[in-house]
Amino acid sequence: MAVDVLLGLQWGDEGKGKIVDVLSADYDLIARFQGGPNAGHTLEFDGKKFVLNTIPSGIFFPNTLNLIGNGVVIDPITLKKEIEKLKDAGHDLLAKKNLVIAKKAHLILPTHQLLDAASEKKMGEGKIGSTLKGIGPTYMDKTGRNGLRVGDVTLPDFKERYQKLADKHLSMLQALYGEVPDFSEREQAFFEAVELLKKFPLVDSEHLVNNYIKQGKKVLGEGAQGAMLDIDFGSYPFVTSSNTTAAGACTGLGIAPRQV
Repeated sequence: MAVDVLLGLQWGDEGKGKIVDVLSADYDLIARFQGGPNAGHTLEFDGKKFVLNTIPSGIFFPNTLNLIGNGVVIDPITLKKEIEKLKDAGHDLLAKKNLVIAKKAHLILPTHQLLDAASEKKMGEGKIGSTLKGIGPTYMDKTGRNGLRVGDVTLPDFKERYQKLADKHLSMLQALYGEVPDFSEREQAFFEAVELLKKFPLVDSEHLVNNYIKQGKKVLGEGAQGAMLDIDFGSYPFVTSSNTTAAGACTGLGIAPRQV
């Protein structure tokens, strides 16, 4: 069985989240496959409005599993806020057990956000228009083979790995921009959020998705942003840092092209 993929054909804000919410009841798995917390999918029902930045839009259906895939970059602080807001609204995801997170998804560190802001400031009028959420620098570390992944949080030397990468960022900030803003509060919040992250099932998303396919279950890949923001085919350089088209679903979930 093929995987269905829901994409935006412009620059985002096409109402993808609402459509995924409508379709979710007919799917066994909703899988977010790229992007970071710069994407906002807004859903409104029962007089309440929900904004999902990282969590897939099928989260309100208890019989539908939701996966944050390996192609996503995750800010633990933002994800923690999302989870807590949903819990306050009566949707306890730990209790519902319908959210899983890919071990291979990369983590956005507080220092990634410092690099993002410093880079935009340095470019002045020629800036890209980043959301300053650290997404670009995180994807840079991913392709540079320096990044931290979700699965790393379970390792005994996670804090040492974190410090090594953070120190690299601080050296870059000092050398390139001549300043290192204080981020101690956000760093503390980062480690607190990581503890919540560890309470959710951390999975090999490629095995999960392909097992669903082999079993004939229905899988929907949820894209973020839109095709015109694709890193390869969008309005470069004013684009996001991931593939927002169907190809992103293949790498972002670990599935073969013939299955999309």
